[in-house]
Amino acid sequence: MHDTSLLDEDTRNSFWSRVRRFAVPPTMIETATARRALGDWGGACAAAGCDPEFELRAVSRTYGAELAGRLRADLRQLAPDLLRWHLPRTAPDGLLRPGLTLTLARYPRDGDAAPLHLVARTAPGHAAAAQRVGLALWDADARPPGRPRSRPDPRFRLDLHRHLWDARRTPELADRTADLTDSQLADAAWEFEAGLLHAADGLPAEAPVAVRLAHRRYLLLGAPPDTPPQVPRLPPGHLVLPDAATWTPPDLLLLRTGLLGPDALHPLVAAALVPGHRPAQDSGAERPGGDGVLTVQCRGVPHRIAVVDGVLVPLDHDPEQLRREEALAAFGGPPLPCLRAIDRAHRQPEDLDSIRQRLLHGDRAGALAAVRQLIGPDAVLRDGALSEALDDDTRRRLVGGLHTVGLGPGDSRFHAIPVPLPHTPRPHGRTHRQRLRPPRPLRHLWRH
Repeated sequence: MHDTSLLDEDTRNSFWSRVRRFAVPPTMIETATARRALGDWGGACAAAGCDPEFELRAVSRTYGAELAGRLRADLRQLAPDLLRWHLPRTAPDGLLRPGLTLTLARYPRDGDAAPLHLVARTAPGHAAAAQRVGLALWDADARPPGRPRSRPDPRFRLDLHRHLWDARRTPELADRTADLTDSQLADAAWEFEAGLLHAADGLPAEAPVAVRLAHRRYLLLGAPPDTPPQVPRLPPGHLVLPDAATWTPPDLLLLRTGLLGPDALHPLVAAALVPGHRPAQDSGAERPGGDGVLTVQCRGVPHRIAVVDGVLVPLDHDPEQLRREEALAAFGGPPLPCLRAIDRAHRQPEDLDSIRQRLLHGDRAGALAAVRQLIGPDAVLRDGALSEALDDDTRRRLVGGLHTVGLGPGDSRFHAIPVPLPHTPRPHGRTHRQRLRPPRPLRHLWRH
C-alpha cells in the first residue's frame, strides 16, 4: 500500500529501514499506548499526531446513540501510533502520502442510507509539514462543514484490514501477512481477500476484482476467459483489492533480510510477526539525551568537548586561551581545532541527517532534543545548515497550521500572513533595546 513499487529491492529495503527508524518514534508509541491503556483515546490520538475532527455528542445527536456507541467502542481500541505505522508513504523521504482519505470502519444505517465511514486523512502536500493525521466522519449522503470533501480511496480502505489499526485485531497480522512474491501464496491470498471484499460490499462471489500490481498494471481476477491476464488500466465495473492485500509488508522483508530486528518494530507488530519475542530493555541508544562527551584531536592532543551550563564548550582550554584563539580566528588565523569542532556542531553536525529526518516526519521534539544534547539548550545557534533546517521546519509548520484553520494557497488571507524565521533578525524598525539584546538561545525553540 505504498508508492515504492518502482524501487529495486535493495533501495526499497533501505527506504523502509529509514522510515521505521524515524517516522514513528518510540516515545510516541509509548505515550500513545499508555493513554490508550487508560481508556483515553483522545490522549492517545494527541500523542500520535492524530486530530479528531468530530465530537461524539454531536455524532449521537445526528446519527443516534447506537451508532455513536459503536464508534466510541472502535475509538477506544484505535491504536493511532499503529495506524501511523501502516499508513501509505511515498519515496524518497517516506513521508505520509498527501491528500489521502482512507476508510477505517463503516457503520451501516437503517433504510437506504449509505454507511457512515470513520476515515483517516492526510494533509495536502503544501500543508504536510507536521505529518499530522485527521480523523473524521464521511457521509456519502450529506457533507456538513468540517467533514472531508474527498471520497475515501478504495485502494487504501482499512475496514477490511482492521489489524493495521485496531489493537483488538493485531494478532491477525500473523495470518494476514504473507510473502506475496511467491505466486502460489499470492493467488491464494488474493482469492481470500477478494472474498472479503465481496462479502463487505454485498456483491456476488463471481463479481470481477482487479489487483494493482504496479502503476498502470492490473491483474484481473474472475474475468471472462478471453480477457488478457494483465491490463494497463482498471476496467469499468471491477472492484480493486486494497493495496494492503496486494503487497508483501515491508516489516516482513526487513526481518528476513536482517536490516531490522524485532525490537525496532512497533511492539504490536513484533508480537504478531515474532511470536514469543521478549522486548529488550530500552538502552536509550536511539533517543537523544544524556551527557555525552566529544573527543577532538587538538594539535596532536585528545581534548574533550561537552555541554556545560547549557552550552557546548571545550573542557581542556582555559578561558584566557580561548579568548586569544577566538580573536586570532576573527582576524583570519587558523581556528583552534576544539573551536572548529564546536562551530561545526552548530552549523553542520555529523548527525544533521537524522535531525532533518526527525523534522520531516513531524518529530520536532526528538529533533530539538538531539540538538540540545549536541550543543546545549542555552547555546546561540549559529547560521548554517542546522539553523536552516530548523527555520524551514518552522515555516512548514506554520503553513500546516494555517491549513488546519481552513486557510490554504487559494485563500488571499493565506499569502497575507507573514512567516517568521526564528533566527533571522528584523532588518528594520528595531528599537535601541532590541539592538542591544543578545541573540536568543536555543531554548526559545522549545515552544514551536
